[in-house]
Order: sequence, then structure tokens, then C-alpha cells
Amino acid sequence: MGAVKNKRMPRAVREQQMLDAAVRTFGQRGYMAASMDEIAELAGVSKPLVYLYLNSKEDLFTACIRREASRLTEAVRAGVEPALPADRQLWDGLRAFFTHTAQNPDGWSVLHLQARTHGEPFAAEVAAMREEIVAFVTQLIVIAAREAHRDPSLPEREVAGLAEALVGAAESLAAWANATPGVTAKQAATTLMNFAWAGLNSLMAGSPWTPPQTSGTES
Repeated sequence: MGAVKNKRMPRAVREQQMLDAAVRTFGQRGYMAASMDEIAELAGVSKPLVYLYLNSKEDLFTACIRREASRLTEAVRAGVEPALPADRQLWDGLRAFFTHTAQNPDGWSVLHLQARTHGEPFAAEVAAMREEIVAFVTQLIVIAAREAHRDPSLPEREVAGLAEALVGAAESLAAWANATPGVTAKQAATTLMNFAWAGLNSLMAGSPWTPPQTSGTES
């Protein structure tokens, strides 16, 4: 008889296998409906082994959030070439964002839907990821303002607000694109660039939109 093959798998590989199964289950069924039994079955392991590696359902879900958040931010950063003009950097970042969320719909569901609706500490994990992306977009807007040579010192609060609005729009658009057959990452990125960049150009050119003058108390 031949030697018995060692089927033991390295812990790191086995853990990623469990996380893959968990992301798929949480993303498709939701946090409350997902069970450790089905996650273990999908991963091809025993339920006790899942508990041994990842302690609890809550810890498993947190590990999923952290992994998917890390993968998303890494994808966006990797998609941007710092040497390019700011509008091209933003375009490439948006394409990377929409490509990743389209290719990983279960992971995006975990981040955008599940984690935010089941309280702390899950929401805090997503908030940390979002802050990182907002900071990245804020820097792109600052770079664009400097390149324009018209308004190199946009107010910090205004830049932060623009970045928040842009990231929020990207999140909503990604959810819509994933639920709408036929919408590509390029189309979603183009839609957001058309929505956002024209306004940013006007702002940096010193021609921002201003509210109409009204009589009465301003709010």
C-alpha cells in the first residue's frame, strides 16, 4: 500500500477558506439568518473547528468585515497611480472601487448592508474603513485644487464635505449597480465622474454654486 497522503492544511489557508464561506453566507443570507452549521458545511470543515479557529459567530463576522474592508481599500489604492493628474487618479480609483464591489458582491453586502445594521462593534469596523477612503479622496481633491492653480487652499471643512459626499455617492451607486443587471464598473465610474468632476472643476475655478439671496432668517 502506498503512503497515506497528508491532507492537513496550513492554519492560515484553512482560516481563509472559512472566511470565504462565511462572507458568502453572511452576504447572501444576512448576519442573523446565517448559521455556523451552514458556514462550516460550505467551508468543508466541522463546526467545532470553526469555533476553534474563530471563537464565535460575532468574532467570525468581525473577521469577515476586517478582511473585506482591507481588500477594498487595498484595491482602491492599488488602482491609483500617484504620478497621474488628479482627475485621472480619481477616475482610476472609482473604477477600482466599482470593479472590486462588482466582483465581490457578497463582501460588499457584508460591508455596506450587514455590518451597518447590527450595531457596535460591527459598524465601527466599517466606519474605520470608510474614514480611510474618505481621507484618500480628500487628498485627491486637495491635489486637484493645487494643480488648478486657481484655488490652492480650499477650506478644509469644504474639502472634507466634498470627500464625504463623493464616498457616500459611490457607496449608493455600487449598491445600485450590483442590483441592476448590465451595469458595468466603467459605467458606474463614468456616471459618478460626470456627476462630481464638473462640479469640482467649477469650484476650483472659483465659480462655485451659491444659494439664491432670500429675505428672512438664514438657516
